[in-house]
Amino acid sequence: VQLQASGGGLVQPGGSLRLSCAASRRLLSIAVMGWYRRAPGNQRELVATTSSGGRTKYGEFVKGRFTISRDDAKNTVYLQMNNLNAADSSIYYCNLREGAQIFWGRGTQVTVSS
Repeated sequence: VQLQASGGGLVQPGGSLRLSCAASRRLLSIAVMGWYRRAPGNQRELVATTSSGGRTKYGEFVKGRFTISRDDAKNTVYLQMNNLNAADSSIYYCNLREGAQIFWGRGTQVTVSS
């Protein structure tokens, strides 16, 4: 499976971005899809994931600012990020887990700066 991420960029503090990640094929019913991020010098951390049953999980730092959603008809997951701050600057990676198989997309850079 190939994962194509898009939507990163430069945004001012308090601004919003929407990331998208499209899978190259139909997702399995067991698929869990989402986003992780890693800033230079930091470990990779969970941003958000969503399962086909609609269960979602967010990193503690999200604090209600981000919303993950999924469109299985388009094999795509979205991450709406609001009220961004400098600490959110990072490379965001799309992730897909289908049972024991794990796939990663290329990262997309998010920079929050005035």
